[in-house]
Amino acid sequence: MQEGPDPRVVPVRRGNAFEETMERLLRLLRLGTFPPGSKLPPERELATSLQVSRTTLREVIGELRAAGYVSVRRGRYGGTYVSGPVPASGAEGGLVAAQVEDVLTLRRIVEPAAAALAAARQLSPAEQGRLRQASQDCAAAGVEQYRPFDARLHLVLAELSGSPSLAGVVADVRDRTNAMLDRIPLIPPNLAHSTRQHEAVVAAVLGGAPGPAEEAMRDHLEGTAALLRGFSV
Repeated sequence: MQEGPDPRVVPVRRGNAFEETMERLLRLLRLGTFPPGSKLPPERELATSLQVSRTTLREVIGELRAAGYVSVRRGRYGGTYVSGPVPASGAEGGLVAAQVEDVLTLRRIVEPAAAALAAARQLSPAEQGRLRQASQDCAAAGVEQYRPFDARLHLVLAELSGSPSLAGVVADVRDRTNAMLDRIPLIPPNLAHSTRQHEAVVAAVLGGAPGPAEEAMRDHLEGTAALLRGFSV
């Protein structure tokens, strides 16, 4: 029988394929669509249902396996099996969906606007150098050090908007975002993708292109949003 889309699996929506695939699979596991001990659909079928490449799907499965949520078996009855329940977000220390959405909504408003304003300004050589350095430091940071450098880059972009009030709001929402990010695993493919997105934002700001800077920041935020949603219900 020819493999096709699984009606239980909703396709990924936009350009953050890795993060949104992770979100989809985490929700399927959390909601019991594939309960502990069950076998996920074959790779080709699952990739078709999600409308992502098999390479992206393998990266996500690899991270779920590393986190202990799934296991991969070989042989006649091989495949990807659900190891156990994903920790419920209602548990102590978990992420509450309403709180996550509140922070994400504010981020979607203020951070793309800050990037656009920074791109519209005539940045001094010192300001340009500061932004380049923050971007380079973030790209060079290891996995365990990534988030502080990531936060610093976002704050530099907000400060370069020229609005101290806006920069203050971004600092507050970033602090709340960091508190949530600290409750989910560090995922190397996501960090590599974030670095590429940072570079797109910084290039647009340095190039004096407000529209592309705003759009690049919005795309970047959606990747983080997908992961946070995946770890909350």
